[in-house]
Amino acid sequence: MFDQLTLTAIGLIETPFREASGTPIQPSRAMGARGRVRIDPRFQPGLKDQEGFERVWLVYWLHRAQGPSLLVTPFLDKQQRGVFATRAPARPSPIGMSVVRLLAVHGGILDMEDND
Repeated sequence: MFDQLTLTAIGLIETPFREASGTPIQPSRAMGARGRVRIDPRFQPGLKDQEGFERVWLVYWLHRAQGPSLLVTPFLDKQQRGVFATRAPARPSPIGMSVVRLLAVHGGILDMEDND
């Protein structure tokens, strides 16, 4: 069988979105929505030389996702699909990934936009 993974959170993503309703379904639809990532002080030295990059990848745990479902009907779709062919958060391992525009790095904070 497969082994278990252990993940270590390195920061916290803050966005203006508090409910699933109204949250962009992907960064290309975020239309400049701003947010920030607060990096845990233990990992802040890893931000050295981050300034100047246009975009960053965010890999995150979908902590509010409902339990896993292998078949889902995606938003704006009428057909049931396999969860791995969608961006639906109801995954066996609820990991999300987005590329966002990096605006600034100051201290342990990354300012970003186009976050979903």
